[in-house]
Amino acid sequence: MSFSELFEFLHELNGHNNKEWMDEHRKLYHEVRDFYIEWLNELDIKLAKIDPDYVPTTGKQAINRINNNLLFHPNKPVYKDHFGAGLDKEKGKGDFYIHIGINECFVAGGFYRPRKELLDSIRAAIDYNGEEFLKILNKKSFRDTFGALIEEEKLKTSPKGYDNDHRYIELLRNKTFAVTHDLTKQQILRDDFQEHLVRVYKEMLPFRNYLNHAVTV
Repeated sequence: MSFSELFEFLHELNGHNNKEWMDEHRKLYHEVRDFYIEWLNELDIKLAKIDPDYVPTTGKQAINRINNNLLFHPNKPVYKDHFGAGLDKEKGKGDFYIHIGINECFVAGGFYRPRKELLDSIRAAIDYNGEEFLKILNKKSFRDTFGALIEEEKLKTSPKGYDNDHRYIELLRNKTFAVTHDLTKQQILRDDFQEHLVRVYKEMLPFRNYLNHAVTV
């Protein structure tokens, strides 16, 4: 089994997105899923070696369900067009997310639309020491790897309790504190794909550490 076969499975699933097709190909699905879980187990071990605060996360714990939640999104297809997985998982903290699909592939980390308590904690940390966060965001290797923060649903005014002329107002207006790194299919199919993700993880680590510290202190 390989990532090439994983992509082939996702393409087939996308073209026959129904339970009947999945039931007929359930054995193949489990073979693909088991391959990816084992691959995640190997990556989990490598990440644990470079980060003393890493929370070991087995591939089975990391991988997301391939079924869409039709209760809340009834218009979505029955099955997703990707495999998603989150490593370094700990409740209340941002994980290291890997998204491998037929339409987009990327890794991400941080907090995507966090609940109010977490968002308030992140803003408080920026208010107290935004200079450290800016240094992380503006580091050349970080910007080359991730670009800028994801900016969506950004406040047009200042958050409650902060002045419009606050030194870090542009950061404080964010509702999401996360970054992404796009992956190509060619990168995923290479033998050194795990090593590439290890390098991305290292580059993202100060960013995630800052945010995780903000929501736990």
